[in-house]
Amino acid sequence: MQRKSGILMHISSLYGDYSTGTFGKNALDFIDFIKSEGFSVWQVLPFTLTDDHNSPYKSLSAFAGNPYFIDPEILFEKGLVSRSDLEGAKQSTPYYCEFDRLSKERLALLEKASRNFKDWDKANEFLSSRPHLDNFCRFMALRAENGNKPWQEWEINEISDDSVLKTWQFIQYEFFTEWDAVKKYAAEKGVSIIGDIPIYVSDDSCDVWENKKLFEVNSKGYPEQVAGVPPDYFASEGQLWGNPLYNWDEMKKDGYAWWRERMAHTLSMFDGVRIDHFRAIESYWSVPASEKTAVNGKWIKGPGMDFVNAIKEGNEDKLIIAEDLGDITDEVRALVEESGFPGMRIFQFAFLGDGDSLHQPHNYVKNSVAYTGTHDNNTIFGYLWECSDSERQRMLEYVNFPGGDWGHASPLLIREVFKSVSELAIIPIQDFLMYGSDTRLNTPGVAGGNWSYRVTKEQLLSADLEFFKNLNRIYRRW
Repeated sequence: MQRKSGILMHISSLYGDYSTGTFGKNALDFIDFIKSEGFSVWQVLPFTLTDDHNSPYKSLSAFAGNPYFIDPEILFEKGLVSRSDLEGAKQSTPYYCEFDRLSKERLALLEKASRNFKDWDKANEFLSSRPHLDNFCRFMALRAENGNKPWQEWEINEISDDSVLKTWQFIQYEFFTEWDAVKKYAAEKGVSIIGDIPIYVSDDSCDVWENKKLFEVNSKGYPEQVAGVPPDYFASEGQLWGNPLYNWDEMKKDGYAWWRERMAHTLSMFDGVRIDHFRAIESYWSVPASEKTAVNGKWIKGPGMDFVNAIKEGNEDKLIIAEDLGDITDEVRALVEESGFPGMRIFQFAFLGDGDSLHQPHNYVKNSVAYTGTHDNNTIFGYLWECSDSERQRMLEYVNFPGGDWGHASPLLIREVFKSVSELAIIPIQDFLMYGSDTRLNTPGVAGGNWSYRVTKEQLLSADLEFFKNLNRIYRRW
């Protein structure tokens, strides 16, 4: 694999005029921008619908696309919405995602576009080739019939009005049509795009609704044990995610067909993918659904290499990244090594203790992806300010900081990731801009106030562009 570098930024953080980033012209401009800086990879977060806290990691579907990423200007160009519709969708601020406004207004705009849409032959042909998407549209129509209650509480099982169904069918067709154009443009420019697969889905998802036997749920469809992680660096009481756990014994009977379909679907959209919380494939944290925190859980053995071999089949030429972070044991490390998937190395984790951490760059291996931080971390500048004095001292000594105001040390920390032996180096967009903790995307274990960060085009152009061009040139990551 050629040495490469990339930027981690979700679509929602992309600049634009419509309350969140979209698949419009600005996505193409961003591809041109990172290419001009010597980057050849764009890593994104899951494209799935978000939950009530705007997280894409607990979705109503593992397959369906987020309607907010559909670009209003493309709808206008296609004659599906009017100029006044477009003006009415303009944002109030460019600095954060206007989730409240999107939840109240954007589906109405898309419903109008669906009423004006004429090319249903193509849309129906597309949906017939993607049964999981077609089932999701029906799921959302039934959900509306039942007053948007969780499917476990549904009383109506027939669609009486197909307008909601048609809206969602249009949304999914338009979503994937627009994204396909972005992906093709990136390929023409020599930029690979890496996606993200959340390890779990929501209990109120289409996936559990249509595949109850594949999940550990009771006769009514509710989980008795739920997913999470024990207390760790991010959260002293652990993280109680609340997702239903997989019935791995049942999944094994058909060779993990649901997961293989999920991988095929995702890898048709991207050039590579990160599997979130990969350590759960070795052992996963199971917590009684009645618990208020994740403290009182237990580790249960996962499917291991049997599962890995199933999802690798047919995808041998694709980049699959194992997110091997958190409470990592020798067994997890052995599974990652046997899988052949590159693991992740996070510079911010390198100096948490006094030991010789595998996250210190001198311990990186070629088959790994090096990051300054992930979407769950502070920014590198924010971390530098907020870490303990002992961590900061070890870190500054490691990068041979010459002394003086350590507030200017961020470039040296970023350089370590680029110069490492890891074949792929990735930095979040906030670290590209060298911004502080006020631009952090997500704080694990905290329900509110996350996922809303956006960048403006002016901010991008004001970054130290020559610095990153030189890093990519010096360390042969062109």
